[in-house]
Amino acid sequence: MDDFNDVKITRRDLLIISAISASAAAVPSLAGAQQASTAAAPGMAPVVNKVSINVNGTSRQLDVDTRTSLLDALRENLHLTGTKKGCDHGQCGACTVIVDGRRINSCLTLAVMHEGASVTTIEGLGNPGKMHAMQSAFVKHDGYQCGYCTPGQICSAVAVIGEIKQGIPSHVTADLGAPPQMNAEEIRERMSGNICRCGAYSNILDAITEVAGSTT
Repeated sequence: MDDFNDVKITRRDLLIISAISASAAAVPSLAGAQQASTAAAPGMAPVVNKVSINVNGTSRQLDVDTRTSLLDALRENLHLTGTKKGCDHGQCGACTVIVDGRRINSCLTLAVMHEGASVTTIEGLGNPGKMHAMQSAFVKHDGYQCGYCTPGQICSAVAVIGEIKQGIPSHVTADLGAPPQMNAEEIRERMSGNICRCGAYSNILDAITEVAGSTT
């Protein structure tokens, strides 16, 4: 009989060996599942629906896979690439557009859900020859650095001013019986879903404040 008394193995070595063994055992089953999925795919044709959406003032007819997000329909079908795909999980706000007067994260909604809706993207707000007041303010106050989040920031900012003017309260609105104030606290709270990884928040606030006509 072999004598293993002199064999020494540390707890770290034992954990490594166990992990390698478990991984090796799992590989065949994962490969088999992938093969089964691939084999089944040809028989699963995508479901395509027609949808009519008014985008930036123009009626557009689209044939889209029912799983297509509004974001992908705008970028891939209509080639409106101003709207950015950031996290694709509704956490960064880069894909913000305005639908029927309300801002939404276009990555979290399906295109087929917006039949007959009116969608405004950054391209619909203004262009280099005729910019929206918010776009001009972002340029004036240097409200961007890399610019990736800027289309979503601007669309959200335009909608924020509209929300306050309509009297829609936010989490920081102190008196729900009175119209919300157009102040820095309200603006910061309402813009908190739009992330700027470059950190241009103070400049963004200045731009929004100027357009809103607030001095606080």
